[in-house]
Amino acid sequence: MTKVVQIQYSMESAARSALRLQNAFVKNNVSSKIVSLEIGSASIPNVSYLGKKGRFISRLDQKIRKFFLKKMNKEFGLFSYPLLGSDVTHLPEIQEADIIYIHWVLNGFMNFKSFTKVAALGKPVIIVMHDMWNISGGCHYSFTCDKYKTGCHNCQMFMGNKENDLSVVEFKKKMKLYSGFSNLYFVSPSQWLYNCAKEALLTKNKPVFYIPNALDNTLFKPFDKVTAKQILNIDTNETVIAFGAVSVSSPYKGWPYLQKALEILKQDASYKNISVVIFGSGYSKEIADSIPFKIKFMGYLGDEYSTMLVYNAADVFIVPSMADNQPTTVQESLCCGTPVVGFNVGGIPDMIRHKENGYLAKYKDSADIADGVKYCLQNKLRGYMLPDFEPAVIMKKHSELFDYIKQNNN
Repeated sequence: MTKVVQIQYSMESAARSALRLQNAFVKNNVSSKIVSLEIGSASIPNVSYLGKKGRFISRLDQKIRKFFLKKMNKEFGLFSYPLLGSDVTHLPEIQEADIIYIHWVLNGFMNFKSFTKVAALGKPVIIVMHDMWNISGGCHYSFTCDKYKTGCHNCQMFMGNKENDLSVVEFKKKMKLYSGFSNLYFVSPSQWLYNCAKEALLTKNKPVFYIPNALDNTLFKPFDKVTAKQILNIDTNETVIAFGAVSVSSPYKGWPYLQKALEILKQDASYKNISVVIFGSGYSKEIADSIPFKIKFMGYLGDEYSTMLVYNAADVFIVPSMADNQPTTVQESLCCGTPVVGFNVGGIPDMIRHKENGYLAKYKDSADIADGVKYCLQNKLRGYMLPDFEPAVIMKKHSELFDYIKQNNN
């Protein structure tokens, strides 16, 4: 039996992708364990955590980076430079594994020294790219910048015009790491990021694979909509528009465009009896006051059962992301039978067939988001997950990756 270990910063929110993959592995006779930094709210089998020292290093790293990056242009989201990190190679889970998966391990969990020590073990290391950080000089999404294709410099995230800024230093460190080891394999959950990685200077000569994130469709599945609304104390006669994100106010998630789309809907007399349901963190009075409909804020939902209820209570789910890899919310909503309206950007088009299980709106076009909501409601569209995202298909792709690794290591 193949033994896999996955390294992931935490088990919360979008980070559940590693746990979902582990559950899928176990069902398919692959032994899987997870090494995580942050201790979650619940005890999870086969998940071990670093001790207090690792978490102290992480906190210290975050404080130092916050100071050095305080003048960063937050309009473009996150920039990560891993200063401090922990060595995980001595852990029995790492020592016993045949294959090592590295997911999102920033915020002081692993640094370049940590990466190098893992790669130096000589075992196959599969780097799962949850955003653009692995192929850039430090940004998590580059938006319109394509310097990752030729070599990062004069980064738009830093004030001033500096050719040799932090993005140059980080890009060189990644180039040294990637070129120094032949046992590194890259996995993208979206076709968009796969294409980016094939064009990126850092990874265009490395093996890159497109494998969507796994999802448990025995939990995320259609549930009686009236009952779901009743459980959440929502009037069953109301049309529910839902939106959710780890951080509602994130520059990646496009809240201003959703706000404008709701204002456009409000002007149509046919769409008066609407309730907007929002889940996630970052909610504020300013956001509440900007919504022209009745609003229900669910807060951060730490369990998947609650999010499943929201998707099933919703008539339409909106994802106005400005930059996104494979948004988990799209996958979850579609599995619950709720159509999704989102911009035609990133990995969103992988999951939505226009006007069939959702609506792909023109990028940055709030009016088209509003048109998409109307189309889904008027045509009583039902969400459904496309065949490429079925658990059996995803596991087959991981199995083919394992076969590729074996053939190239012999």
